[in-house]
Amino acid sequence: MKNEELATLAAGCFWCTEAVFQRLEGVSDVKSGFTGGFIKNPPYREVVTGRTGHAEGIQFTFDPEIISFQELLLIFFSTHDPTTLNRQQNDKGTQYRSAIFYHSEAQKRIAEQVIAELENQEVFQDPIVTEVTEASAFYEAEAEHYDFYNQNREQPYCQYIIDPKIKKLNALFAEKLKQ
Repeated sequence: MKNEELATLAAGCFWCTEAVFQRLEGVSDVKSGFTGGFIKNPPYREVVTGRTGHAEGIQFTFDPEIISFQELLLIFFSTHDPTTLNRQQNDKGTQYRSAIFYHSEAQKRIAEQVIAELENQEVFQDPIVTEVTEASAFYEAEAEHYDFYNQNREQPYCQYIIDPKIKKLNALFAEKLKQ
């Protein structure tokens, strides 16, 4: 891909977000990790305490000629609840916040425009609380977190939390999925 861009998103547990974005055409090299905090190289066991300031997130490259940043954000907003502060389903704490970590002024502008459009259209009952922040250091999670959903579909968390997100993705964005 010649025109690759980098994107960093947080939408609760990174296992969920990774599973969604791995399936999109034009998206590659999806990594789970931590960003937006204030210590270097935080281990998972520290991030989940909420004391490091990091969000569980994903970072990936995408080809904007295949899938635009705006399209990625529409998928992002459709596959998690951006109206709950520091919470996604049963996962609670600042590490599960909804956030867009932009890598350029263009990404920032697009993120703000998408949020404004969703708010104007009253897509959600409650206000969107998604943080839009400049990207900072991204620390990859430990290896056992990589490709978690695809390797552990029989686990209850995957069946009850991630499966519905994948079903929604398949129903709403089938034309954007890898073949």
